[in-house]
Amino acid sequence: MKRFMIHMKIYELYEMGFSKSAIARMLTISRNTVAKYLKSTSEEFEEYLITLQTRKKKLDPYRDIILGWLKRYPDLSSAQIYDWLKEKQGIQEDDIAENTTRNYVNDLRAAYHIPKVSVQRVYEAVPDSPMGFQGQVDFGQDLVTAYDGSRKRLYFIGFVLSHSRFKYIEFLDRPFRTIDLVRCHENAFEFLGGMPEELVYDQDALLSISENAGDLLFTKEFDNYRKLRKFNIYLCRKSDPESKGKIEQVVKFVKHNFMKNREFHDIHLWNQQVIQWLERTGNYKVHHNTKKRPSEVHTVEKLHLRKVSSKFSFENSLTESITRTIQKDNVIRFESNRYSVPAGTYDMKTKNIAYLELTTDSYLNIRLQVSGPVIARHLISNSKGQLIYDPLHHKKTNSKKMLLREEIELAFSNNELISWFLDELNKKYPRHLVDQFKVLQMVIRNHPDYIEEALETVKALNMISANDFRDIAFTLHKESQTQTKQVSVESSKYQQYKASERSEDYYIRLLSGGKTS
Repeated sequence: MKRFMIHMKIYELYEMGFSKSAIARMLTISRNTVAKYLKSTSEEFEEYLITLQTRKKKLDPYRDIILGWLKRYPDLSSAQIYDWLKEKQGIQEDDIAENTTRNYVNDLRAAYHIPKVSVQRVYEAVPDSPMGFQGQVDFGQDLVTAYDGSRKRLYFIGFVLSHSRFKYIEFLDRPFRTIDLVRCHENAFEFLGGMPEELVYDQDALLSISENAGDLLFTKEFDNYRKLRKFNIYLCRKSDPESKGKIEQVVKFVKHNFMKNREFHDIHLWNQQVIQWLERTGNYKVHHNTKKRPSEVHTVEKLHLRKVSSKFSFENSLTESITRTIQKDNVIRFESNRYSVPAGTYDMKTKNIAYLELTTDSYLNIRLQVSGPVIARHLISNSKGQLIYDPLHHKKTNSKKMLLREEIELAFSNNELISWFLDELNKKYPRHLVDQFKVLQMVIRNHPDYIEEALETVKALNMISANDFRDIAFTLHKESQTQTKQVSVESSKYQQYKASERSEDYYIRLLSGGKTS
């Protein structure tokens, strides 16, 4: 009936001279629908509507199944029903479209009076906590415009005392790490004038791994800090206004009142500006619920906060508490990454405990004793699952090539020349260098007297091959043997002749010009 009335209205407006686009705007329907309705007369359109009521629909075979789902789960969406039909009934997208399912489900809801029920959460106002009892902590991030026109993402942590609404904010230009969180807590306690009994947090990965039936698991560093400062922790789920609505409002306040349209120069200036903003606005403006200035209420509440020890003693205690186990492959694990220590540090006979120190310039110092020397130093990575490796930690082992080279070099007196030859062999035969060195080793062993001359020869002829070196040394050896044999043969021809023996006087008279008889 509704469609028939729309058809009549379209014809009425069209006869009055309105265009199809104007009719579509007036009736809040599409222009294509207007054009389609204008193509048929009232009688034709009525017949069309009758066929719609009597024709078989694609989802009729699943009518009872869908109806059962709707009665059992009134809040089911048509998209979920479409997914269940594919999962449980095996329908294909080519056969039935999602729009078809949506229209069919809407018709069933109208025919059987099954409205879509949405569960509405009921919120309750929570009474303010006693003075000094609770503080709330949360994180935020947003993009700001830098002085050069670029876009910069900043990260911040916010603290608020639940009773007075007194706030503290601190920014970083990179994601927070546990050491940053601990440092910000110390700064916040100093700014707030003390520490509340309980701190409420979101289930952030920086703080806890999971929340399982009240059994909380913290990162080791933050747990050490919690034990040191002795405050209670309450973890709540995201977007839980009854548990931490106050800090969620603070995060929004910072984004829209302080960060928005503010020009960024550097992080130190930015943090100075946020402290000034807290003084004039964040902690001075009258709160819309309490109708009081947070700064005025804070003057009373800070008397109820627990005093904290100095930062110096805290930092010393924290450094001593951060330990890690040295793995068999000489690495330690820290914040989802692996950091190398010198090869050989792991020892099966010891406990393999490393002491970590986190510096203010984002470096990680690793020691084997609390006050011992630093055995490894790494820049802390913001990534996850990485191996941060120092090449100096690699154990330098003497390979077979190096041992052979050292042995060969010792056999030669001309260190510069033999180094040149071995380097050239390495360039020419990188895959067969050991074989080349073994040939040289054999030549040194068999022809030690000729290796120097052979080396000079291969240099002069630019013959880069251990085999050529071997042949030259062998040739020199053969030539030397031949010359020795020839001298020996020539001498044997005159063995039968004996030189006459004369006295010394004979040679004196000969040299003086005298006659000899």
